[in-house]
Amino acid sequence: MKNIFIALFATTLLTGCAKEFNSVYKLSDSEYKYEYAKQCFAAGKYSQASALLGDLVISMKGTDNAEEALYMYAMSLYKSKDYELANEAFKRYSTSYPRGMFAEMSYFYAAESLSESSPEPRLDQTPTLAAIKAYQDYLDIYPQAVRRKEAQQRMIALQDKLVMKEYYNAKLYYNLGTYFGNCLSGGSNYEACIITAENALKDYPYMDIREDFSLLIMKSKFYLAQHSVEEKRQERYQNAEDECYGFINEYPDSKNRDIAEQFITVCKKYTNVQ
Repeated sequence: MKNIFIALFATTLLTGCAKEFNSVYKLSDSEYKYEYAKQCFAAGKYSQASALLGDLVISMKGTDNAEEALYMYAMSLYKSKDYELANEAFKRYSTSYPRGMFAEMSYFYAAESLSESSPEPRLDQTPTLAAIKAYQDYLDIYPQAVRRKEAQQRMIALQDKLVMKEYYNAKLYYNLGTYFGNCLSGGSNYEACIITAENALKDYPYMDIREDFSLLIMKSKFYLAQHSVEEKRQERYQNAEDECYGFINEYPDSKNRDIAEQFITVCKKYTNVQ
């Protein structure tokens, strides 16, 4: 019975709040609506605040409160997790008030909004690239930025996503192996894996998963040689053997060293032929 009473009380309270908000929303008094929007924001009612402020940023343009209203609108959207609109609102603030009191935070939260929209590594990483650029713009414009350390950490995390995206691409080519359905223009999946992995190593030299990429390259070169036509086999086995030695030199304590050594044994059957 007590739980039913609490539920009914909560429903009545929410209904009353909704009626109050609707009443305020319909008012033509911008100053009153603005003060109410600020109360909503302070109380964590960000959806209500953004709904009110979305109209007010237009009607209050040119007034003393216009700058604060626009920034609060952007923050309300961000807090409501409407990151796409938040990013647009923060950029709008930065353009309208390049030297405003919230200019630095607008640059930072514009980047944060893009970062929150960044998808998991297997998906298209265009938003991730945009977020990295936005953080870099923030750091370039504000060399002594208040949120500098956070921005740098976010950039590293986002770059790790790009690395994983390249790894998944390379791994996909490797797993496709000898399947030629996607190689109608020539080449092979093993070659595509090698190129993708080598480019990733060049583009992200300080990545944490260098060995994983190197392992894919080594295995792809070996299986490329193994499935080559006769006239290319010896040269490719030599290339694979060199890659195996390079892998052992770079990762002498690797758990995958035995794979490299097994490959070398096979390669030598072809490379030691006089």
